[in-house]
Amino acid sequence: MLDTGTLTKAVVPAAGLGTRFLPATKATPKEMLPVVDKPAIQYVVEEAVAAGLDDVLLITGRSKRSIEDHFDRDYELEEALAAKGDDEGLALVRESSDLANVHYVRQGAPLGLGHAVLCAAQHVGHEPFAVLLGDDFIHPDDRLLQRMIEVRAHYGGTVLALMEVADDQVSHYGSAAIKPTEDDDIVTVTDLVEKPDPGDAPSNWIVIGRYVCDPSVFEVLRDTKPGRGGEIQLTDALKVLAQRDPSEWEGGGVHGVLFRGRRYDTGNKVDYLRTLVQFACERPDVAGEFVPWLRKYLDNLK
Repeated sequence: MLDTGTLTKAVVPAAGLGTRFLPATKATPKEMLPVVDKPAIQYVVEEAVAAGLDDVLLITGRSKRSIEDHFDRDYELEEALAAKGDDEGLALVRESSDLANVHYVRQGAPLGLGHAVLCAAQHVGHEPFAVLLGDDFIHPDDRLLQRMIEVRAHYGGTVLALMEVADDQVSHYGSAAIKPTEDDDIVTVTDLVEKPDPGDAPSNWIVIGRYVCDPSVFEVLRDTKPGRGGEIQLTDALKVLAQRDPSEWEGGGVHGVLFRGRRYDTGNKVDYLRTLVQFACERPDVAGEFVPWLRKYLDNLK
């Protein structure tokens, strides 16, 4: 029997090669690139924990050992900080290791997001679960994941996060065909098109890196053939679930949350730089010096 109960598990795929950030990502995972003084993936794990998901599975790959080290204890460093009386530094070091019950599975080959999610099947079992992409995070005040969990509890099935983009951006994402529901911010997803050609997109609402999945997605992923780039696409499996009749298929039906909040994409250089500036401007311990410098720099920029 599939479980429609409380979500406790989050899956964070973090096995990508990060080629858009070479040469930095030759030896450092892109998910470990810092946003001010904290790696991007820690923000993602914190987001899961804030939504009540304290069982976190990271899907990693080769050259990702530093991710595991980051969420582990470093006793030598802790002892050195304690000996110096650096309580603040000690708390920061312990923060990541105390966040959640973190587990790891390696994706043996880069066979796509759908394959990465399928690697979580044994850990997740027959429970619903959330998927949070490791280089894509949401401002903590916007509570997107909490809202998605509420929608899952009300409607069942799978829930996607959707964000509206300009016409010239739709072809870079998966686009959703949608129908309204009784809730202003909730839609029924009837179809999904991965990276549609300009003019062929069913809407300007694209799928961003947050999913609350019914466990039936594993059954579909096992039957999903490799698509674009020889990879197993999660979008293809979600398309099958969206086209199922929920009254006839257990776990069928897909809904979307129309998200109008703050999303940070650290998967490409320009968005990563935007994220750094925005977070620095919001940090009380940094903004006092950084914002005046930034204003002066921009005033003098030619």
